[in-house]
Amino acid sequence: MALDRWIALVILMICLAYGYAAFFTMDAALPPFMRHNPIWPSTFPKILSVMAVLAALFVLLGFEKGAEDPKPMDINYRRLTDYKLGQALALLALMAAYALLLRPAGFLPATVGFLAAGACILGERKLHILLPVAALAAGVVWYLVQEVLGIFLSPWPAIVMNGG
Repeated sequence: MALDRWIALVILMICLAYGYAAFFTMDAALPPFMRHNPIWPSTFPKILSVMAVLAALFVLLGFEKGAEDPKPMDINYRRLTDYKLGQALALLALMAAYALLLRPAGFLPATVGFLAAGACILGERKLHILLPVAALAAGVVWYLVQEVLGIFLSPWPAIVMNGG
């Protein structure tokens, strides 16, 4: 079985478990007054799980492949070592580090560091352009989340915010 079908099978199993939770366990704890609403908190997860199961089955059964020959740009799973796996694994590790550092380091330093380090991993070397752009992007996102959406997002480390 091809790599894309194995991935589709894994996604199908995850979506089936998610769908089971959405259809059978999420609504059990609803208060009585919400049971008469036309839209429940589980409505979107139900729709999402059904669509994801259909998409995974579509790939798993091979309907997305036409009669054409494979293109040279398609990923060949037998030659995975020819691709830039080091960069991909470094980005995955960077994402995990970002998630772990987001609270202790604060949003702004963690996001600027993530964007700058990610760009460096991908090959950007102009730090005099990279750092101001990363800082501006992090600042704009923080402003939109904090001020426009009204969701509290600590911009600085807890040590700075708590006063030591």
